[in-house]
Amino acid sequence: MDIQELKQAIIEEKEKGGVLILAHTYQHPDVLEVADIVGDSYALSKATQNVPQKKVLMCGVRFMAETVKILSPEKEVLLSHADAGCPMAEQLDPAEVRRYREAHPGHAVCAYVNTTAELKALADVCVTSSSAVEIVSRLPQEDILFIPDKNLGTFVQQMLPQKRIHLMDGYCPVHNAITAQMIEEARRAHPGAKVAIHPECPYEAVRLADMAGSTKEILDYIHKGDDEVIIATERGVYDDLVRKYPGRGLYQLEPDCMTCRDMKKTTLQGVYDALTGKGGLVIELDEALRKAARGSIDNMLKYGGR
Repeated sequence: MDIQELKQAIIEEKEKGGVLILAHTYQHPDVLEVADIVGDSYALSKATQNVPQKKVLMCGVRFMAETVKILSPEKEVLLSHADAGCPMAEQLDPAEVRRYREAHPGHAVCAYVNTTAELKALADVCVTSSSAVEIVSRLPQEDILFIPDKNLGTFVQQMLPQKRIHLMDGYCPVHNAITAQMIEEARRAHPGAKVAIHPECPYEAVRLADMAGSTKEILDYIHKGDDEVIIATERGVYDDLVRKYPGRGLYQLEPDCMTCRDMKKTTLQGVYDALTGKGGLVIELDEALRKAARGSIDNMLKYGGR
């Protein structure tokens, strides 16, 4: 089948099987076109709670499919590619976090939603990149272990000097590669362009940007303005935007290194195979683990997460 035939076959299969297809914004534009809902990881899992379909296919990475299962345990959840993991989400050993909790009983543990179910279950509260500062500011504890992303944790510390943020050595390999020098060189190459950056990047680069925010916040920033913008996040955002705004001055920062290999493991053929039972991975979670992980997400909502 050619690409258009494959897209049509996917649409027919998902309708026949009553399957909801979710796709993270970092996916290839062809995958985004066959999805029912496109967005950030937490937004996708939250949206799944309000749909009639009982079967969900996540075009993303494993922790995203786990979060869907945590919030919608009654649904059958499939991951489009069985080996699509997230290096940041899987970097920390839960035993290390457990030992930290035992050694520091008065500290809160705050988990970025981009992490495994096991780490969510050990946390007091989850946050997204857009809600992290607000939620941490509302925690009663002054000392907070922020996992797994040391860069987002550093960003939160800079915004909240009244808190003491403790970090472990976790990071997104794609965003962590960005340097201040890259930002400065991009500005020289595109004079007058704004810089929009994800706070998963090192703070030395984040502090030089015109705005720092989640994938959705970066998209909103570009949608609402007409400035030229240098985009300092995974290139899936750029690939989607240049299709929507042909001719506008949008520039991908460091295109050769800003590609998440795990996100790009999902292909149209892989989506079709998952829908037809020839591929994909069914997500199963122990119920006690699921409930514990759900508790940290419920606390996110309690403290103002959206």
